[in-house]
Amino acid sequence: MANKQLVAASTKPLVLSILSHGRNYGYRIIKEIERLSDGELQWTDAMLYPVMKRMQNDGLITAQWVETENGRKRKYYEITEAGKEWLQQERSAWLKVNRALARLWAGGQDLELTVG
Repeated sequence: MANKQLVAASTKPLVLSILSHGRNYGYRIIKEIERLSDGELQWTDAMLYPVMKRMQNDGLITAQWVETENGRKRKYYEITEAGKEWLQQERSAWLKVNRALARLWAGGQDLELTVG
């Protein structure tokens, strides 16, 4: 399992990345994260919905209640233009960190350390 700090830092980019493929609802987002992480990230409603509310307040996503075929209502979330811009910037930063870690963890061939 990933540590709490890493999960917290990755929540917004993960959710926005999923929503960049189309509108979605909370339970399905949770299940998609679980699938994409091979079960390593197991989110709960209590963890996801406060983040979704903050992203709404920040203008990164919108939410709309939709009535389903069985008459129940479900809240669907959609990424906004501001959310797409935020995600693009965040994606760039995460890719830079990923490249650096991949180089280090691949044996540090690119590492040029000097010992004092």
